[in-house]
Amino acid sequence: QVHLVESGGGSVQAGGSLRLSCAPSLSTYCMGWFRQAPGKEREGVATINSVDITTYSDSVKGRFTISKNNAKSALDLQMDRLAPEDTAVYYCATQERGGWHACMQMNAGDFGNWGQGTQVTVSS
Repeated sequence: QVHLVESGGGSVQAGGSLRLSCAPSLSTYCMGWFRQAPGKEREGVATINSVDITTYSDSVKGRFTISKNNAKSALDLQMDRLAPEDTAVYYCATQERGGWHACMQMNAGDFGNWGQGTQVTVSS
């Protein structure tokens, strides 16, 4: 078991940016960022595997960037051009089952070691 800790959430206006961080980053695993809005299921946002292949959901592609911050042993999520529909609690997690394909599918059921989450609120 790994205790993941997210940070960097906050409140911004639409069009703004935030950078989330999750520590520690485990380079030998697929790791991902997920989010859950009130009344909705947890959904995959972005994942990065052990050889730094990244996957993004269609809703954030071109606006969010997932990366490994090796200096800090952290997993970052740069979020630009934020929109009100991005409002959610954001979680990081490690893949626990499945192979490379599962990493790209971003099914929350294949991930574990969930952090406590960090709130992102985007106002219009």
